[in-house]
Amino acid sequence: MSLTLEQYVERLDSRSDLPWPIAPKIDPVKAKPSLHALPVKAVFWTVYGTLVAIPGGELQFEHPQDFVTDAALEKLIKEFKMWNSMSRKPGAPSAYMKELFRKALTTMQMAGSGGEKFPEIQAERVWDDIVKKLLQKDYSYDASTYGSMGDYVKKIAYFYHASIQGSGAYPGAADALKLLADRSITQGLLGDGQCFTVGQLQRCLKQQDPGFELAAVMPETMRLISSDKKAKKPSETLFKAAVQAASARGISPSEVLHVGSSLTRDIAPAKKVGFRTALFAGDRNSLVATPEQLKDPATRPDVLLTELPQILDAIA
Repeated sequence: MSLTLEQYVERLDSRSDLPWPIAPKIDPVKAKPSLHALPVKAVFWTVYGTLVAIPGGELQFEHPQDFVTDAALEKLIKEFKMWNSMSRKPGAPSAYMKELFRKALTTMQMAGSGGEKFPEIQAERVWDDIVKKLLQKDYSYDASTYGSMGDYVKKIAYFYHASIQGSGAYPGAADALKLLADRSITQGLLGDGQCFTVGQLQRCLKQQDPGFELAAVMPETMRLISSDKKAKKPSETLFKAAVQAASARGISPSEVLHVGSSLTRDIAPAKKVGFRTALFAGDRNSLVATPEQLKDPATRPDVLLTELPQILDAIA
């Protein structure tokens, strides 16, 4: 039986032959927590920049430094045995792969968004376009390991993104999630991410707590990821989907707390749909907030966290 995406993520972690970028060093913010108990029954978490530390605070399709992207593409070509089906143009294999990647990415960026103001590109579709081109040149892959074409390109997408950006759970992330679950608080995800984001989050939390199981603290129906909705923050599409997911469990917007690290992309749109809000100000690399925004009623959070477990003090 082929590996699930989550199993594939875990298997990659067990290999010693693949070098991976390390998680970024956390740069603490000089801030004091502002806490008071809120009457909430559910918490929606932002993933990147709040639960998971990642360079720049969010996923990137290309690394700012070309040599990092080039190295990741070289590693990917070797891992998935693509070279024999690639055109033999002058230059490094990564240069040709980067050309294919950018062309597919640009095509999707220019495609119609169906009226969505903040469209999200699905990473696996970029690789689907590339692999289909390779298949025309007698490329093949091990379906018994990787699964269907749709499953295969998702695994490639994770391999590539994990090769350009290191990631790791923020201190106390696993504890915060488990402590909320112990208090019977419904939890979910509400953030930008890709097909592999849940698996990557599970990996990071397991590194922090080997016995951690995301499914034990967070139902699948409460995981709202931008790539699934084809809309990224601060899209109303994403936040209205969260309202509906909570409502299906009998939870009103005023009983929901949304935790994020950006006042404009997390806090402001959450307030618009009636959620209560918590700003995570634990890392200068992911925090997006100005003194003026902190005073503005439209962007001012209800509580401010400098450490994730403090969320227990923000819930009545």
